Amino acid sequence: MRIRPVVPLVALAVLVSGCSGPGQETAPSVPPLVSVPTMPTETPSATPSSTPSSSKVAETLCVRMSQTLVQATLGVPVVHIEPRTLPADFGVPATYDVCQLGLSTEANGPVLRVGVSVQPATAATLAAAQKANKGEPAKPVTVGAGSFGKAPGFGTSAFVVFLLDGRLYKVSGPKATLAKYVVLAEEVVRQVPGLPAPEESITRPDCDRGSSAAAKVLGAPVLNRRDGQTDLGDLVCGWVAANGALSTSVRRTAKAVALMTAIRKTPTAQALPLGDEGYVDTATGRTTIRIGEDKLVDFVPLPARAINPDTMTQFALAMVSQYR
Repeated sequence: MRIRPVVPLVALAVLVSGCSGPGQETAPSVPPLVSVPTMPTETPSATPSSTPSSSKVAETLCVRMSQTLVQATLGVPVVHIEPRTLPADFGVPATYDVCQLGLSTEANGPVLRVGVSVQPATAATLAAAQKANKGEPAKPVTVGAGSFGKAPGFGTSAFVVFLLDGRLYKVSGPKATLAKYVVLAEEVVRQVPGLPAPEESITRPDCDRGSSAAAKVLGAPVLNRRDGQTDLGDLVCGWVAANGALSTSVRRTAKAVALMTAIRKTPTAQALPLGDEGYVDTATGRTTIRIGEDKLVDFVPLPARAINPDTMTQFALAMVSQYR
């Protein structure tokens, strides 16, 4: 972590609030270098998962699903279970635990993703999920029949989301047809009976240090944790509350400097004295810090909303040392 010499956090709050501006997510010129006090490390949670994996519910679904049916339905050359652990799919109104089926022999070929909502869901959650859908208009569907039950949902030519036994399930992948995704969703319904109980939280000790600050960003108690890592081994931390989610992740890109230049020019971006450069978007709360020439660390609150810059700064300060 590179933390520039700073005056007390009060000074930082004054500095940040003085740079506000209307609009989107960019920042003015970097203010004079200031120093930020070191945040104390929080006590790790009592029983963290030392080697967390994706939810056993999602993993089991991908193992159980008929690969022959998937292959025939989507007309793909192969179907295989991808053994790598996937970070949760953070979103609102639902965050999903996910697993993945590869649909090609190529390393970066198309995949079919199967997700299960981390938190219990209701008909209102399903309606909110459909309302939040962007892009191709979704159509209502009913998934399952007979002893497998009937589940209300909605879908497009690339996904189906449905509500079954108090959870949302999402099946998504390459563009096909709505009818084909209904077939795949019905296969998920057939595999639901006997699934293991959902894990309330999947944690890593390295993420514990941000929990108190995360609760302040969310403005509500944290109900679930979803920590993990990317394919490259970068830490992913996630806090889920009843009203939203907050996550940390890394983008590895040779365009890191150029991307930060674009962020800097956004009217609502305010500079932070963290990393090589950092900005918080006062309109969305999204905070991005560049470390080196090829690493961007993102701190993303959902839903996007105006958040006190000092609140996001304290959260970023608690976590940025994990991304040195």
